[in-house]
Amino acid sequence: MQDIQINDTTLRDGEQAAGVAFNLEEKIAIAVLLDSIGVQELEVGIPAMGKEEMHAIATINNLGLNAQLLGWNRAVTSDIDASLSCGLKRVHISIPVSEIQIAVKFQGQRQAMLARLKETISYACDRGLYVSVGGEDSSRADDSFLLDVAQSAQSWGASRFRFCDTVGLLDPFSTYQKVNRLVLNLRIPIEMHTHNDLGLATANALAGIKAGQNQLTRQLMGWAKGLEMLL
Repeated sequence: MQDIQINDTTLRDGEQAAGVAFNLEEKIAIAVLLDSIGVQELEVGIPAMGKEEMHAIATINNLGLNAQLLGWNRAVTSDIDASLSCGLKRVHISIPVSEIQIAVKFQGQRQAMLARLKETISYACDRGLYVSVGGEDSSRADDSFLLDVAQSAQSWGASRFRFCDTVGLLDPFSTYQKVNRLVLNLRIPIEMHTHNDLGLATANALAGIKAGQNQLTRQLMGWAKGLEMLL
């Protein structure tokens, strides 16, 4: 039986929902609740957003929770510095991997994106951080290129790769195929981040487990229905 690890993204991705903004007390309450029910890892926010966010993250970091705490970062070294300033030991570095997102964020220059990713992973690893790398829009990426990015991240020191269904278009069958290809070709764990646009987030997560992934990200608010079967 697989040892499934859950990364809860409520404090980061959940707060990106329209009209949602947690105050400090709410963030602490959410973190304590998730820790109390045994969630192994919490994605606690985006330190680069500024002083208020950094204060909230540092406060949660000082609670002494059992859960591992992870900060979300762009592939920018100043973002890693912000995570370090919060006292975090684990960072997630997000990078676009689909043609449409690379076109917008890196003017279509794949090599520039890869160079930035390598620089940021190395910067984080040199500072003793655990590094998770996330492929933004993985579900729309070219499969071969996605694998190249994941294998490169692994060789540069990443400890985990996150497959992101950023626009929520996957079904369980395509999920299985795409995740299984990564599992078969990587040594590091594969994490899956599902969105519920078509009501298939839980089904896709289960398909990913079947394909061999052992990490899940979920939102407390995003798709609470059906979480019982994952916990």
